[in-house]
Order: sequence, then structure tokens, then C-alpha cells
Amino acid sequence: MVTQTDIVVAAGAPLPASPVSWASIFAGGVVAAVATVVLMLLGSGLGLTMVSPWPSQSASAATVVVSAAIWLVVVQWLSSCMGGYITGRLRKRWSSLHSDEVVFRDSAHGLLAWSVATLVVVTVLGSTASGLLGSGLQAASSAMGGAVKAGTETASNAAPNGYIVDSLFRSSDPARINAPGAEGDAAAVGQATRILTTSIANGEMSADDKSYLATLIAARTGLSQADAQKRVDDTWAKAQNAKVKAQEAAEKARKAAATTALLGALSLIIGAFIAAVSAILGGKLRDEDEDRWLLHNQ
Repeated sequence: MVTQTDIVVAAGAPLPASPVSWASIFAGGVVAAVATVVLMLLGSGLGLTMVSPWPSQSASAATVVVSAAIWLVVVQWLSSCMGGYITGRLRKRWSSLHSDEVVFRDSAHGLLAWSVATLVVVTVLGSTASGLLGSGLQAASSAMGGAVKAGTETASNAAPNGYIVDSLFRSSDPARINAPGAEGDAAAVGQATRILTTSIANGEMSADDKSYLATLIAARTGLSQADAQKRVDDTWAKAQNAKVKAQEAAEKARKAAATTALLGALSLIIGAFIAAVSAILGGKLRDEDEDRWLLHNQ
């Protein structure tokens, strides 16, 4: 059995070379990072040409999402390919190694260069990169929170706004409209707002609240109890519709955030694979070129 004391290093013998060529890794990482920035700017410019405030001149949302997904993959493909290849071509040659070990080291160098490039992009383009990689998490959380709290916050803020509440107390009698304190009765409007807000938060309006609200409207507007009741029902339907729209918007935001996060992760995985393969190719070509040069000069 060989122990540490049995290993003797000859005086003056050169130390074994490091298996990691950091210079080539950083060089490839910088190239990949710069290529990512350039391609992202190019993609942003192309994306802006697809959208317009005029519906007839703007691409559909599905088209924009698909195009963005494809471009994310293209960005990772090209930038990782460049960075990995540069890393493989610039690394020093490893002598007396099995070909399998050379392939492993080259792939590891490609992955390290890709990691450096990713860290550089995240650091330099903090807000932009987080929009691509990390903000999906924040957007998904906000969207899910909006969906869960749609009955309390999102829907409550959207439904019982001033316009909807005012519509409850509209009078067809000009005398009532111009009567002092009639239309400007803040107490009645405040009660109606609180009833609607609480009812939307609970998901339903109790029979007592509905009856009281109808009585309040009838007293303010001169409508019959039946007409006031119908107005309450119509307004409640509008409020519920606003709640549903708020929930649908939150659901769309959640799906969009999830899609963005998944596509970002997929593009990064593809980039890591491409960087490893490109580094293997670059290292192989570098060794073959050196062999040809040695043979030519013998």
C-alpha cells in the first residue's frame, strides 16, 4: 500500500500542470457574455417592430411569445457556441492524457465559461437579466397573490369604484338631482361602497344587505322598491363581472410568468450543453492544428 510518505518528488522536477485553464475560461466567458448582450439588444429591437398601439399593425400575443422563446434559444445557442469554442481553442494542451480525459476537461471548461458568462450577464444587466431569469418568479408570485386575493383586494378595488356606486343613486327626477344634499350625500354613498366591498370580499351579498341597499336607493332616487332591487342586482352583476375579469387577468399573468421562467431555464440548459460541445470541438481542432504544425516542422 502506497502512503504519502512513499511519494517522493524529485528535486527540481516540474509540478504537474493545473487541469483548469482559467485564462481560456474567462476569455470564452467574456466573449459569450458580450455576444449575449448584443443579441439581446438585437432581439429587443426586432421585438419592438412586432408590437404597436394600433391593433391592426401589431402581432398577436401568441406570436410575440413564440418569437421571444425562439430568440432566447438562438441567443444561448450562438453566444454559448462562441464562448465554448474560444475556450477550447485557447486552452493549453494536456500531454500524456487519455482522449476521454481530454474530452471531459474540454466539456468542463466549456461549462465553466458558460457559467462565467451567465454570472457576468446577471451582474451587468441586473434588471434585464432578472426580467428574463428571475422576475418570472416575482411576477408569478404577484399573479398568484392576485388570483388568491381577487375577492378581497384585486376585485374589491376594481368593482365598487365611484362610477358603479354612483350608478346606484342616479335619479330620473330633476328635482331630486338638484335637491340640496341629495346627490352629495356622502353617508349613503359610503354605506353602499362598504356593502359592495364587503360582499365582493365574501363572494356574495346577503339578503339583508341587498334589501337594505335597495331601500336606501329607493329613498334617495324615488324609485319603487322593485326597481331599486333590480338596480342592485344589475350593479352586483357588474361588480361580479369586474371580479371575474380581474381573476382572468391574474391567471394570464401567472401563466405568462410561468412560461417565461420555464423558457428561460430551457434556454440556459441548451446554452450549457452547446458550450460544452463547442469547447470539445475547439479543443480537438486546437490539438489537431498543433499536431499538423509539429509534423510540418520536423
